[in-house]
Amino acid sequence: MQQSNNKWSKIQKKLYTVIYGTDTFAGRMFDLVLLGFILLSVVIVMLESVKEFNTQYHTILYAIEWFITVLFTIEYILRILSNKRPFRYIFSFYGLIDLLSIMPIYLSFFIPQTRVLSVIRALRLLRLFRILNLAHFTGQASNLRLALKASQSKIIVFIYFVMIISILLGTLMYMIEGPSSGFTSIPRSIYWCIVTLTTVGYGDIAPATTIGQFIATIVMILGYGIIAVPTGIVSAEYSHQVRKTNPTKCSHCGTSDHTENAKFCYHCGSALS
Repeated sequence: MQQSNNKWSKIQKKLYTVIYGTDTFAGRMFDLVLLGFILLSVVIVMLESVKEFNTQYHTILYAIEWFITVLFTIEYILRILSNKRPFRYIFSFYGLIDLLSIMPIYLSFFIPQTRVLSVIRALRLLRLFRILNLAHFTGQASNLRLALKASQSKIIVFIYFVMIISILLGTLMYMIEGPSSGFTSIPRSIYWCIVTLTTVGYGDIAPATTIGQFIATIVMILGYGIIAVPTGIVSAEYSHQVRKTNPTKCSHCGTSDHTENAKFCYHCGSALS
């Protein structure tokens, strides 16, 4: 019994090295082949949406898609078996993505339309950063994530403000234009206001009166400012995160390990930009 456990432990360790490791040739090849199959599966899902192509090659595409799904299923099971802490993988970001990438095909037995959701496999391509050890991109992604998190409360307040403006302006336009111009209800008028504020402008509803067109002009101008605000909030937080991870570099002597609030270079005394 002990010998059997030792044998499984060795197999588990080797599987873990190949499946999770990126610092070995076998592990890197496994991940690169996996990425190739992920790309192929995403391309197949897109080709299936082309009616002419799907009609001619449906059987081949269907067979390849099932073959890849079986491979992904086996890979998912092996990831669980080779991991000494399987639940940590199962409930991790990549674990959930791996599960979601194989579920649509099996669900298609009951709901055929769910096959299209297989395109979620494209998220598995995020492993490319880990495989190629692109630390720079990983760091930038981390800075962006922290910036979005830090901006969350400000953006929520901003969206709340935009919602109030949309309700007020939408109600006003409903009163001014009325059903004759397509503003048949307050919710539909609010829809028009949001579409106009975001500068999308579908054109399905348009004000006909002079006062309505004047208000619409104000909404359009206001929309440009509204788009800029969340961008500015996130940009400011992102710059803050970058400064924290990459302290200011002295343009005179090149020294870079300054504290966050430093105004002068500790090495040469020059002012920091």
